[in-house]
Amino acid sequence: LYRTESGTCGRVAGGFGRIGFYVVMLDFLLQYGYYGLFAVAFLAATVLPFSSEFAFGGCLAAGLDPLGCIVAATVGNFLGGMTSYYLGYLGKIEWIEKYFKVKRAKIERVQQWLNGKGAYMAFFSFVPFAGDLIPLALGFMRASLTKVALSMFVGKLVRFIATAYIWAAAIDAVV
Repeated sequence: LYRTESGTCGRVAGGFGRIGFYVVMLDFLLQYGYYGLFAVAFLAATVLPFSSEFAFGGCLAAGLDPLGCIVAATVGNFLGGMTSYYLGYLGKIEWIEKYFKVKRAKIERVQQWLNGKGAYMAFFSFVPFAGDLIPLALGFMRASLTKVALSMFVGKLVRFIATAYIWAAAIDAVV
């Protein structure tokens, strides 16, 4: 990826790649600030394969207020997780397989793991990889909306508070 004279991004030969994706995402975040972080955190909480921690750290490194970042990322990530819960609640596994490329067997494994543990397992929806499937599986299981929402929100909040401290320490070490 490179920046042209007109200020737009162009593609280098060989494709977009993971680095290019993060460059574009950081550019988006710098342009839209808290709203951009909200959007990235929302999308990252669905079954789309990218992490909101990188975006969160980029916003902190760009000088955005840590409290504002925590609020934007927590609310966006929470609403994205609740969207996954709702998709699971709809029970349309064909949609999940077709549009999000998540296999039925993977969802069933997460459901078996969650079986008997209850809706409070939504607290762990921030865990990389499997965490995105937890709300989806809880929706399929028709877990209590109130319990899922409360535990998921607390989990996401704790995650972003901890992430803010970790990124602050990393930024201070570099600067």
